[in-house]
Amino acid sequence: MRVAVIGAGWAGCAAAVEATRLGHQATLFESARTAGGRARRVMATVAGQPVALDNGQHILIGAYAESLRLMRDLGVDVEASLLRLPLTMQFPDGSGLKLPQWPAPLDAFAGILGARGWSWADRLSLLKVALGWQLRRFQCDAAQSVTDLCQGLTATAMAALIEPLCVSALNTPPERASGQVFLRVMHDALFAQSGGSNLLLPRADLSALLPDAALAWLSAQGSAPQLGVRVQAMAPTNAGWRLSTDSDADLAFDAVVLACAPKEAARLVAGSGVAADAWLMQASGLRHEALSTVYLHAPQARLHQPMLALRANAAEPAQFIFDRGLLGGPAGLLAFVISASTGDSATLTQQVLAQAKGQLGLTDLQPVQTIVEKRATFACSPGLQRPLAHIAPGLLACGDYIDGPYPATLEGAIRSGLQAARGLHQTD
Repeated sequence: MRVAVIGAGWAGCAAAVEATRLGHQATLFESARTAGGRARRVMATVAGQPVALDNGQHILIGAYAESLRLMRDLGVDVEASLLRLPLTMQFPDGSGLKLPQWPAPLDAFAGILGARGWSWADRLSLLKVALGWQLRRFQCDAAQSVTDLCQGLTATAMAALIEPLCVSALNTPPERASGQVFLRVMHDALFAQSGGSNLLLPRADLSALLPDAALAWLSAQGSAPQLGVRVQAMAPTNAGWRLSTDSDADLAFDAVVLACAPKEAARLVAGSGVAADAWLMQASGLRHEALSTVYLHAPQARLHQPMLALRANAAEPAQFIFDRGLLGGPAGLLAFVISASTGDSATLTQQVLAQAKGQLGLTDLQPVQTIVEKRATFACSPGLQRPLAHIAPGLLACGDYIDGPYPATLEGAIRSGLQAARGLHQTD
């Protein structure tokens, strides 16, 4: 089949590669000049030198099996590109949780029992709640929020572990985050497999981590990706689909995979005239959360480990800080991450500068760049009905917002892309 994949984010790259492997002729279209979507390279200048940043600081975890498999299949040196560490949720003062390298779930229980700065009441409350999750097979009512799931936790356990885990995984505050999706993440990361909770911190920019390799692989198969080309419209025909782009008015395909953002996908579906009212309603009705990354630099700035949790509040909003100098970047480059962020870039920058001074004692940091992704993820709320992959005959969608067990993560995007490619033979 001749397949058009519209969007070269992580889902689109996975879909195009898998479709090609399955024997289809896949053409990947991307309106931007850089592949990666909401996890891509952004160039900046630090101390007068060009530096590759990311449009948002992302991490992977050991449970991301499909992402890691695809990277290896595309020739990415995973061990060199990702720094693997035990799950660590520690603060600048050394308090917090760090899991040992033990088999799951013993590592989780040992980490909880050994959490620094926690009272026995804190530890026991988390153990009791976690055992309850296991006894219920990590299932809960669809209407429950993460806050609902955590009734009985002490304030310390909630603030020092659950809240940062929730906003980092779901990019949604616990009081309005889906309890069921959170339980799936907790099960797969902490209780399903040894090493599943490991942090995998990128040592390369996010485009280099997978999209660049996917584009090179597709080109080697004779299917050069079309970067800087926007699909303006699509319409069904008797033989398949006709696409028009800003460089060509008539392109014929047997099937189309929409791997673009839900707003863009909804625009194309609505303009095509296909009967997809339910899909359009769900895709258009998604609410979104912002994610902001504040990059600051000082030549002597250095953390004692690559990633630390921060105590966040309305005035000091960053939940995490990464030392990019310990991850292959220039020394002194720090990335502060604000999940479910609100406010403009100038305000966030000033707030983070104050937070760096108050919580880390860093007074000489200079702003490099603040990136606010206003529609970084969908709001992963309880009972949310997400759009299905199948839209119409010969028309599928993929992306981290498509119905599935995971929140808006890189692994969710990869799995969705693979699913769409494997579903192409069922679209007639």
